[in-house]
Amino acid sequence: LEGFQACSGLPRKMEDTMMAFALPTVHSTASRPLQEAAFQTVAVPRHPSISTASTFNRAGTFAEVTAAALVVASIGRRSVASASRRGLARRAQKPKIPEGTPKVEPVPILKRPRRNRRSSAIRDACAETILTPANFILPIFVHDGEEDIPIGAMPGVSRLGVDTGLLREVEEARALGVKSVVIFPKTPDELKTATADECYNPEGLAQRAIRNVKEKFPDVCVYTDVALDPYNSRGHDGIVRSDGVIMNDETIHQLCKQAVSQAEAGADYVSPSDMMDGRIGAIRRALDAAGFTDVGIMSYCAKYSSAFYGPFREALDSNPVDSGEDWVVPSNKNTYQMNPANSREALIEAKADEEEGADILMVKPGMPYLDIIKTLYDYSNLPIAAYHVSGEYSMLKAAAMKGWINERDCVLEALLSFKRAGATIILTYYAKEAAKWLAEK
Repeated sequence: LEGFQACSGLPRKMEDTMMAFALPTVHSTASRPLQEAAFQTVAVPRHPSISTASTFNRAGTFAEVTAAALVVASIGRRSVASASRRGLARRAQKPKIPEGTPKVEPVPILKRPRRNRRSSAIRDACAETILTPANFILPIFVHDGEEDIPIGAMPGVSRLGVDTGLLREVEEARALGVKSVVIFPKTPDELKTATADECYNPEGLAQRAIRNVKEKFPDVCVYTDVALDPYNSRGHDGIVRSDGVIMNDETIHQLCKQAVSQAEAGADYVSPSDMMDGRIGAIRRALDAAGFTDVGIMSYCAKYSSAFYGPFREALDSNPVDSGEDWVVPSNKNTYQMNPANSREALIEAKADEEEGADILMVKPGMPYLDIIKTLYDYSNLPIAAYHVSGEYSMLKAAAMKGWINERDCVLEALLSFKRAGATIILTYYAKEAAKWLAEK
């Protein structure tokens, strides 16, 4: 049957065809009784030259069966020949080239890298970097209310109710394969103080958000933000002295209490984004002393003083604030966040944080600092994270809304560039959409 179908060009499944056994060759040396015993039922395909009821059984003679086989084989040969002529005709049509194309002798190029790009199959087989939803962390802004509050500078992103929209968002992300989130609370203004004590309130907004997520989705990995700016009435990541100095060690004291309170609420990783010197070691010791040896630290080890954070600060209302008092409040964060002009300095920060017990090293922002991601990847054996920050998101979103770019292709290319540079963890507001696009691909 296999050989017959191959020769005749007939499909393997035909409603009006059934061959229970293969037809033996005419030249078989087997005895006639054995040949005849091989036949049970043979039904041949419908064809004008063959009766549709032509059925041979053991009562038929070997000659009759052989004759039927030869007729069918003849039909098959004619069909194959006809199909072959059609295929050859198609192959004979050479691709057209533009008029005026120069005629040249083949260039003796031994190595032609384009050979490995000729088809999607070989391109996929040779792909060095593969992006999956498991690489994403979804940043979520929460507020103490029930309604979703859209963020003007970040189309498609809203502040979500801590007891309502937050859980809906996590559930949707989880269903798409994004099982990591990072919580950012919009603290009410009346709770903000110069020493940011609300940051370690066990019933604070961030702590409640963590508990809500872990209670309903225990398999979701929850990251937190450890810094004072969402709680600081002066808008800085640390306590501000009257002469404008951001106090390092006093800030660390508050950060340790904040990290422990987040761990108590159920956080899997605390993420110090403050850029105070020595805070990773202090937080590690504080967590261990409180019994949270399994809680990890994702360090913002290379956080640059960047202009790309603007939409984020609108979302949390965390810009530096000059209250008009007899108090100097720096208008930027240049004295503790890194200078965008520097790259080797990132190695100093990374080395210190790794020695102090960081489990993951993060670079923020992402795309303008791919060189830093690559540098840390080459330097450290720790996982590297990249933050695709609010300004990057808003630029892509705005251009897409104007119809200037293909949003899907540009976003996936941007995210792929992070992983190619060495980041296996990517914080992005596009996490859900990117997960959907990857599934479609």
